[in-house]
Amino acid sequence: MTTATPEPTNIRFMVGEEAPDFELVDQQGNKVSKKSLLGTRYVMYFYPAANTPACNQQACDFRDHAMDFSSQDLPVYGVSPDSVEVLSKFVDKHSLNFTLLADPEHEVSEKFGAWGEKKNYGRSYQGLIRSTFVIGGDGTFELAQYNVRAKGHVEKLLRDLKSLG
Repeated sequence: MTTATPEPTNIRFMVGEEAPDFELVDQQGNKVSKKSLLGTRYVMYFYPAANTPACNQQACDFRDHAMDFSSQDLPVYGVSPDSVEVLSKFVDKHSLNFTLLADPEHEVSEKFGAWGEKKNYGRSYQGLIRSTFVIGGDGTFELAQYNVRAKGHVEKLLRDLKSLG
C-alpha cells in the first residue's frame, strides 16, 4: 500500500500573527534560527533560485539599498532552495552584503506559505512563491507580502516600511 504525499497548502500569514519557527544554514555554514533572531526586527525574503535573471535583480536591489535597511536596523535574509555552495558563489558573484539562507528541502518555505502551486504557460506545478516578510523583534509578522514581483519590489518594500512607522 502506498500513501500519497500531501500537497503543500498555500498558507497566508497576517500582520500580528506569530512567525513559524525555523532554523537554516547561511552561505557560510552558520545556523540562523527564529530563536537566534528574537529581539531583532528583520526582513526575510523568499526567492526561487540564485543566478536567474529576476532573482539576480532582486538580490542586487537589496544589495544596492543596504544603507536604507541598515538605517532602520533591519537586517535582510534571503531564503531559497539553493545549496550552501550555490549561495556562497551567488554572494561572491554579486557582492551581496546580506545573509542568504539555504532551504533545499523547502521545509521553511512551506511553513511560511512561500511554497505552493504556481502556474507558468498553462502548466501547474509546486514551487517557491516569491514572498517577503518583516518580522518584529517579538517574532510576529509586521508585514507579509506574497507573489511579489522581483523588479521594483525593494523600492516598494521601503515605501511600505515608511508607512509602518
